[in-house]
Amino acid sequence: MKFTELELDEQLIEAIGYMGFETATPIQEQAIPEILKGRDIIGCAQTGTGKTGAFVLPILHKIAVKPTDKINTLIIVPTRELAVQIEQQIQGLSYFISVSSKAIYGGGDGKDWIEQKEALVSGTNIIVATPGKLLSHLKMGYTDFSALEHLILDEADRMLDMGFIDDLTMIFKSLPEKRQNLMFSATMANEIRKFARTLLKNPVEINLALSKPAEGVKQSVYFCFDEQKNGLLKTILEERKDYKRIIIFTSTKDKVGTIVKYLKKSNFKTSGISSNLEQDDREEVLRGFKSGRIALLVATDVMSRGIDIKEINMVINYDVPRDAEDYVHRVGRTARANTKGEAVSLINPKDMSKLSKIQNLIGSTIPVSPLPEELGEAPEWKEKSKSKPNNNNRKKKWTKKKPSSNKPDNSNTNRQHSDNNKNM
Repeated sequence: MKFTELELDEQLIEAIGYMGFETATPIQEQAIPEILKGRDIIGCAQTGTGKTGAFVLPILHKIAVKPTDKINTLIIVPTRELAVQIEQQIQGLSYFISVSSKAIYGGGDGKDWIEQKEALVSGTNIIVATPGKLLSHLKMGYTDFSALEHLILDEADRMLDMGFIDDLTMIFKSLPEKRQNLMFSATMANEIRKFARTLLKNPVEINLALSKPAEGVKQSVYFCFDEQKNGLLKTILEERKDYKRIIIFTSTKDKVGTIVKYLKKSNFKTSGISSNLEQDDREEVLRGFKSGRIALLVATDVMSRGIDIKEINMVINYDVPRDAEDYVHRVGRTARANTKGEAVSLINPKDMSKLSKIQNLIGSTIPVSPLPEELGEAPEWKEKSKSKPNNNNRKKKWTKKKPSSNKPDNSNTNRQHSDNNKNM
């Protein structure tokens, strides 16, 4: 469906065209008309499918048709990076209409606090905020949400995972009961559905492509021990020197620095990003990565959601994420807007159960690549089954191959016996 068929404001259509968009994505095509009708929405679609545009466009249309000098819309998100990205998108789409917006998030200085306060006091039309920082402003007593018409929760599942439920509950008490509620999430676990029932009124439910990596992602895994990971990472990167942007995900912020140090010592231009960095430093790293000045970025899961950067050629899971859903979010950084991308995961013995959960979630087996011979023996995957095989109740075990005088044959070692748009 063309955006021109969605009955949006003409100046908004002009801005959409100016940004290079013409056709609505499925989530936009289904959500925008319902939002324009005033219906509550619970929308579920994988990362990179245009969820931001699905809620921003109809809100901008409403404000363009009925201008206001009050806070009209509150968008709550889990991270400051996502808050900044959504606010930038709002600025681009509202170029030809009179709509004001402001991102409210932590990590800044006193000047940032004053600017955020002024935006809240002056009645900025759209506020995009992280829960903790918004709650800090609310406690000061100068924020007026009495004219609020729209509440939007983006990445709702992530906010619940991060423990924001109490903050959200307190924020909701400051909002007028008569409002339109929109909830968007990349996953739809029971906790999210339960939470939605407490917030939404007779919502329209939209479910698209749940928990599936994009078709353009070439997925693979390597079986390896922890002491082999750095050497394997170096080999992978040396084989892909033509790639412009690669994200390497690790499990902890402390590991970010360790991996960056190793890669720099190996003559790779690398930067890291985690919550250890000050906000200005994080934004500078992101600018460098977006521009292509930084080709390799080592990150924690702070980068796994909501960050829309063009042409990320590859995602490497140095550590497997704790939750299978987070694998989908990480992999979703590449192959956006129907492009091609590559996702490689380094699987050590203790992470095999996580790999099983990932494969169960995505409904397919991820191919195993042989470990380079110069790195030594790889872990061998073995399955012990009972006398009556039951695929759902197998006892699984990792073992290390016995030393052999022959060179390792990784083609036999790495066998797994179990059956895989930049958008607004």
